[in-house]
Amino acid sequence: MENYFKKYLDNYKRVLDSISPADVNNLFGQISQTIQSGNQILVFGNGGSAMSMSHFATDMVKGAGDALEKRVKVISLNDNAGLITAIGNDYTFTDVFYKQLKTLANPGDLVLTLSVSGSSPNLVKAFEWARTNNIKTIAMVGGRKGKLSEIADTTLVIDSLHYGYVEDTHMLICHMIAFGFMENPVVLD
Repeated sequence: MENYFKKYLDNYKRVLDSISPADVNNLFGQISQTIQSGNQILVFGNGGSAMSMSHFATDMVKGAGDALEKRVKVISLNDNAGLITAIGNDYTFTDVFYKQLKTLANPGDLVLTLSVSGSSPNLVKAFEWARTNNIKTIAMVGGRKGKLSEIADTTLVIDSLHYGYVEDTHMLICHMIAFGFMENPVVLD
């Protein structure tokens, strides 16, 4: 197994080397601008990406908010299991994020999602609604890119089809952004 683990790490290093710091800085800038304007950031995903978005929201509200001494409004739409199951049961699972955005989002807000495939119908529907309602959209996707890469205002593609590498890299970028605020709180001065 040691050879497998070495190969896994070597492949992951290649994925990491494909990330452009300028692309991450662009995401950071859009998030920073949203915070400065007093708007909110609505985040969501499916499966492991849902947990990563919940983790990111926690890091931003607690960690970045404390460091910045400013209200940082990042809301994970994955965290209300009752609402998600009610929408999924009464309508369709494709509506679980779209219906929440209709209620919570305002022009000037930012929507962020993570998706390995970039094609999940519930993410695509939410992004289509956001775009028609003047809500900025950012998608971080895997190498397949999918429909999200075509409709998002900003797309960051992780150059891999391996969902483990893509999910790990998504979380790394989320940490880079959150710790960018935590370790450099003057960025909003």
